[in-house]
Amino acid sequence: MGNIREIARLAGVSVTTVSRVLNNHPYVKKEKRDAVIEAVERLNYTKNSNAVHLSKGRTHMIGVMLPYVNHPYFSSILEGIADAALSHSYSLNLFQTNYDFTKELDALEKLKTKQVDGMIITSRSSDVSFLEKFSEEGPIILCENLGEDWHSSVYIDHYQAFLDGLLFLAEKGHTKIGYCLGRLTGTNSQLRIQAFHDGMERLNVKVNEDWVFHQCTFIEDGRRVAHEIFQLKDKPTALLVSSDQVAAGILTQSKKLGIRIPKDLALLSFDNHPLSEGLELSTMDLPVKEMGREAFELFLDDLNGSGQRKQRKLPYHLIRRRSV
Repeated sequence: MGNIREIARLAGVSVTTVSRVLNNHPYVKKEKRDAVIEAVERLNYTKNSNAVHLSKGRTHMIGVMLPYVNHPYFSSILEGIADAALSHSYSLNLFQTNYDFTKELDALEKLKTKQVDGMIITSRSSDVSFLEKFSEEGPIILCENLGEDWHSSVYIDHYQAFLDGLLFLAEKGHTKIGYCLGRLTGTNSQLRIQAFHDGMERLNVKVNEDWVFHQCTFIEDGRRVAHEIFQLKDKPTALLVSSDQVAAGILTQSKKLGIRIPKDLALLSFDNHPLSEGLELSTMDLPVKEMGREAFELFLDDLNGSGQRKQRKLPYHLIRRRSV
């Protein structure tokens, strides 16, 4: 099996010409294109990704780091990235990490060794100072706001969205309010926790830790929460739930347990996944798919731009349905 230099030597052309032919560049003379194709066939050449776009030093591959592919929040971001990437003839290299630091490091090594042109990080466990070490290797786009200038980011104001949700429940007459979150260590989760405590302080209501539920990511976690609430003597009357999936689990299991939604327990969730419409869940509409598109556009800006990093905040709005 030949390499790209052997093809160039056999075809009597430059390495750049070979690269152009392999990548369907339109401005190559027919006789040179035919010579390259013949050489490829004679040498039984298989294109190596590291040889792609030699003239620009680019792979036309974007890395996407995400903890799960089967969670609607992250799959929606991924869908937005994929739509934008397709329109610019880019391919995706996915790195599912399950918040495992070693897997995040493996993904960043792909950036360091130029196997991808940049990295979009939808969520992470790595420390920010660790990520910054890789910022010279290629554009890194974060789906969160860290307020730093070494990277570009696209984000939703999760603090304000959670606070707005809490105050909406308070306007409906609720004071016995709890919340459900995924993990405690994420930037967005920390913002939501802070918003909840700030809001409860504003309402002059003490936070009841029995109504705080963590490690809530999937539908089965919502079912668990419903069981835990059912067993409480002093129950909350309303919950802020950071995921429509978890809220769906709470809703369906509550019906089986005789907890009436919203009479006994009001639910306000986040994301506005199609599931929430089918179950008539009140939810905060977060433009997650748009966040994916914007992340890819920021990547292109950083790849081709002057080096100035950008931060883009996306809007959200409340959709009220039967669960409140």
